[in-house]
Amino acid sequence: MREPDAAADWAASGAVALTGHPDVPPLVPPGRAASVAAMLGRLFDVDGAALLGERAAFTGGTRGGRVSVGRSSRLLPLASGWAAVSLARDGDVALLGALVEDHLPDDDPWPRLAAAVAGMPPATFDERAALLGIPAAAVREQQHRAGHEHLLAERLVAGTPRELAGVLVVSFGALWAAPLCAQLLAGRGATVVTVETPQRPDGARRGEPRFHALLHAHDRAVRLDPVADRDALHALVRAADVVIEASRPRALRGWGLDADAEVARGATWISITAGGRDSDRVGFGDDVAASAGLVARDADGLPVFVGDAIADPLTGLAAAALALTAPGRLHDVCMTCVVAATLDGSPGGPATGPVAPPRARPVPGPAPLPGADTAAVMAELGIPWHC
Repeated sequence: MREPDAAADWAASGAVALTGHPDVPPLVPPGRAASVAAMLGRLFDVDGAALLGERAAFTGGTRGGRVSVGRSSRLLPLASGWAAVSLARDGDVALLGALVEDHLPDDDPWPRLAAAVAGMPPATFDERAALLGIPAAAVREQQHRAGHEHLLAERLVAGTPRELAGVLVVSFGALWAAPLCAQLLAGRGATVVTVETPQRPDGARRGEPRFHALLHAHDRAVRLDPVADRDALHALVRAADVVIEASRPRALRGWGLDADAEVARGATWISITAGGRDSDRVGFGDDVAASAGLVARDADGLPVFVGDAIADPLTGLAAAALALTAPGRLHDVCMTCVVAATLDGSPGGPATGPVAPPRARPVPGPAPLPGADTAAVMAELGIPWHC
């Protein structure tokens, strides 16, 4: 296997075109995330590096410097350093108002928020954000350890890929990282059942429909109420060979699901979180990547976002590789840790040659409607259920 050329892999990925300010040439990000993604993609016969910019190929998103490609996240200066803040959910404006102890206007909260956090120490910002469940965190300086950049990819490809034909994957994941993990496993022959609840359907259904269809076209869509359908939900999980969750562990524990018990019977449990199973951190792809230290630096040495929510596709690849090569375990897939493991101390810099635009794989068909396959899946698995 060739020694990865970090700059060349970045240039080919589509992520460089999404990095930097819109009115100047793009920037090559630091580290080796594109090389790691390329290596992991080979396990699934996909261009892993291209997955880092895939969503923008559908949305038409472009680089915005300290405003994310999706326009829902921003980099804001603190008393020292910077913070990455996402406003992607209903209610986030009110939570950020609580963080800064001020009323933020719903129509444009950013100016007042920026002014309020400008004097806040990073530790205070992080403590308050975690306490309130806000997708935001201070941007870390890159902390390189010799050889660390190769640890992630080498660990994930070290095991022998298993056959997935006949393997049942039950996914509670939404948005991007977890659905990508499930889709990659489906591409290796697994059957994927994606579970939504009536109270919380996948928020990505409100996003770019072709991108959602790309990730879910081969899913079986099940909708179960965690209270009214608890017995059926538990039976479905007990039937699974792989379970994917993408929320803090207390969410599924609240439904009576026990990751340790499922692993004890032989299942693989993939737990995708912003900061690890022991952390209260909430985050999305843009703020997680930046807080892990994956930011590029502009001509003034100030941070700009890298790619489009790049922690999501990178984590999806890593999680799928773990499910493929290390079955029968509980895998604590910390998005921040996955990103940090790709940083090798290289600073990146201005692109010096051609860079590929974001590109997407063909969409194989429409995504199933919410709950479209519930009755059929329950019947096939012999699980009693009444709609």
